[in-house]
Amino acid sequence: QYGLVFDAGSTHTALYIYQWPADKENGTGIISQVEACAVPGAGISSYADNPALAGASLKPCLDKAMMIVPAKVQRETPTYLGATAGMRLLREQNSTKADQVFAEVAKAIRQYPVDFRGAQILTGNEEGSFGWITVNYLLETLVKFSFAEKWEHPQATEVLGALDLGGASTQITFQPGGAMEDKNTSVLFRLYGTNYSLYTHSYLCYGQTQALKMLLAALREDSSSPQQISHPCYPKGYQENITVAALYDSPCVPTPSTPSTAQALMVSGTGDPVACRTAIQKLFNFSCGAHRTCGFNGIYQPPVRGQFFAFSGFYYTFHFLNLTGQQSLGHVNSTIWNFCSNTWEELVKNFPQEKERLHMYCSMAVYILTLLLDGYKFDEHTWSSIHFSRQAANTDIGWTLGFMLNLTNMIPAEALVHVKGQQPGLWASAIFFIVLTTVV
Repeated sequence: QYGLVFDAGSTHTALYIYQWPADKENGTGIISQVEACAVPGAGISSYADNPALAGASLKPCLDKAMMIVPAKVQRETPTYLGATAGMRLLREQNSTKADQVFAEVAKAIRQYPVDFRGAQILTGNEEGSFGWITVNYLLETLVKFSFAEKWEHPQATEVLGALDLGGASTQITFQPGGAMEDKNTSVLFRLYGTNYSLYTHSYLCYGQTQALKMLLAALREDSSSPQQISHPCYPKGYQENITVAALYDSPCVPTPSTPSTAQALMVSGTGDPVACRTAIQKLFNFSCGAHRTCGFNGIYQPPVRGQFFAFSGFYYTFHFLNLTGQQSLGHVNSTIWNFCSNTWEELVKNFPQEKERLHMYCSMAVYILTLLLDGYKFDEHTWSSIHFSRQAANTDIGWTLGFMLNLTNMIPAEALVHVKGQQPGLWASAIFFIVLTTVV
């Protein structure tokens, strides 16, 4: 059997195609990812003014899925579309436009012979929780197929935390060491007969795209000229023009205190790592207020604990900088510092294939370090517990697999006592026969 899940993120959409043996529904450890198809164009929220294009954009990946999923099982293939922070922001701005986009994507998917089960906006906590389920499901910390051919809860295995960085939001989810003080950040799962009490929180506007947009707006506020922005995170020698409308098109970016008539802005890179870090730190409020422990902006967070998988934006930026190999925090710091000190001319010469996003890697890397160290409170001791990874068990890490497992009821609340296999009597006979043969 097969399952399809669209991940409609803020900057792009992807379709994930999963499969599992038809006779093992409600089993586990058997779901594999067959294909990940990148939908051409931007995220569906970018089509707010032309929603029909949002639906049309999904068709190439749906066509691809129809070539992969056998025709005889297509009509019983559960198909979902989950939208995350980009659509959460659009719904805040204009709920009518958000509804129109959803109507068009649903209309497009219904043209295909699949069991379409709806399009929905995930809450931040759902996004974090499903990502956590995906990580732990793939790494077999929730349940494992034992030598005795039974699904068992791994006794000595610690569950892993999940760190997700999208374009418009970032999520942290882990199992804390003690009781939690804030029920708004806690979620309880019962999976395979075991209870998991998790801490999870999603910070809207603190995904990469929106955070860097907030940074640009803050730099403009501090600029002596309303039409010129000096950007310390952009390399020296880099320049670009952006429109004022494009900068202030999001609820994450407050409109300037003094209105300006400028229609276009000139952004010039100064390549200053110290000033870059200072400017990025100003996007956060690190004081904890009434809470003894917090992440940032006054949100309660218990101390980080255990091993973590950092995926999505965390992985892609660190992969570009060759920092996904469990390097020390000192090495990570010096690598980012050296990269941020390069001029635009040097970067283009060294990375000719990456020209489109090249000017942003310094700001993204410094942002990730600030988020993990100052925001989530990792330090030089706990840094080594973060594993930057895109995949586990040949499957992309993200919320989609956990989402599908949950909605198709493939993770039972109670433990799996027995799974398909031979009867004990047959095993005993087989072993007796093997021993007898060996003796003879």
